[in-house]
Amino acid sequence: MARNASLSGFPEWLPQERLVEQHVVDTLRRIFELHGFGSVETRAVETVGQLLRKGEIDKEVYALSRLQDDDGNAAAAAGKEDPHQLALHFDLTVPFARYVVENAGYLAFPFRRYQIQKVWRGERPQEGRAREFTQADIDVVADGELPFRYDVELALVIAEALSALPIPAFKLRINNRKLAEGFYRGIGLSDTAGVLRSIDKLEKIGAAAVAQLLKSELGATDDQAAKALALASIRTEDTSFVAAVRALGVSDELMEEGLNELEQVIAAAVQRAPGSVVADLSIARGLDYYTGTVYETVLVGHESLGSICSGGRYDALASKGNRKFPGVGLSIGVTRLVSRILSQEFASASRSVPTAVLVTLADDDSWSAAQEVAAALRARGISTEVAAKAEKFGKQIKYADRRGIPYVWFTDADGAHQVKDIRSGEQVPADPAAWMPPAVDLKPAIIAGR
Repeated sequence: MARNASLSGFPEWLPQERLVEQHVVDTLRRIFELHGFGSVETRAVETVGQLLRKGEIDKEVYALSRLQDDDGNAAAAAGKEDPHQLALHFDLTVPFARYVVENAGYLAFPFRRYQIQKVWRGERPQEGRAREFTQADIDVVADGELPFRYDVELALVIAEALSALPIPAFKLRINNRKLAEGFYRGIGLSDTAGVLRSIDKLEKIGAAAVAQLLKSELGATDDQAAKALALASIRTEDTSFVAAVRALGVSDELMEEGLNELEQVIAAAVQRAPGSVVADLSIARGLDYYTGTVYETVLVGHESLGSICSGGRYDALASKGNRKFPGVGLSIGVTRLVSRILSQEFASASRSVPTAVLVTLADDDSWSAAQEVAAALRARGISTEVAAKAEKFGKQIKYADRRGIPYVWFTDADGAHQVKDIRSGEQVPADPAAWMPPAVDLKPAIIAGR
């Protein structure tokens, strides 16, 4: 597991753990690019006003202040010089919305982007929750109107990406806020956002407590609370949820629109990722900017970890004058996933360093010649180190073993070369211009565990 050092919630991976994280990031990048998503990176800071304009997350935001003002006075300058105080972004969606608005004249819409970056939240650290962590987002954003088919496509891309990672089975849980809001409206609960916030607490506090919230805070009757919970209890791995919703006897135009949209997503996802997708009508998503399809993902058997991937449709997050930029996106919690991969030994690196070969020194005068050998190996993509000093060969071999370097290179006085696999002890003649290690040894592999 990552060592938290002296600052809780700010994980730092050891080299072999970092290799696993890099494998996860590289896999996600490869899948995203195969589907035509281009990479962007936004700045780490936004104004507090920009970050807080949607959702209630002010307690989680890290605001920035300078230690000195422009005159060199030791004082917190943020808020004093500039009313638009800066803060570290707590997710990648809000900064991306700002990025789209500012660069709309340079982007081709629909704009497909992926973004893999650090984010910061000032919440209580625990397993799966850090204060500094990496997210991997994909979004499709349009100028004016975004076809619903992208809601379906993103579910398929995420299912493919997660299936390529060294993790256990997962469940991509999908709902539609139009369905939920229309249903609540149909049973006479007008504060649909309030109902969604209460339903979003279902897994944390249980059905009885949610029912009490609906009655005490939103004025729901016993029957209304029971029907809202009945809707939230529907979970199917096919499109049979449609009949289950209609059996509740509620009629509403918005509900029907959401029901139809969710049916399309589930039908396509079940065909492409059978067993990994479920229509779960308890999914609400706490942030206010979601307007249609919403997604949450859990690892089977590790539900206590929380959602490893979530997101949804947002029709009004970004706008510029009369122009609106609707979008749909999902975010994978890379650090949360990697933390569980390491703690449960789902995967590990075959060695802790990228180095495949250590070139030894027969004497101190051979260092330049050893560098020539190393250059020839590196030219063919073989990661190579040269020993720093001409110690006894036994010590140089021990150094390679301690570092996890599988091959040691020797050059005889007559210029002949040999390479030794220190794991098996096999030593063979070798030509620096032609020798290649087996593909499995060329770089550290990620080995699936249990």
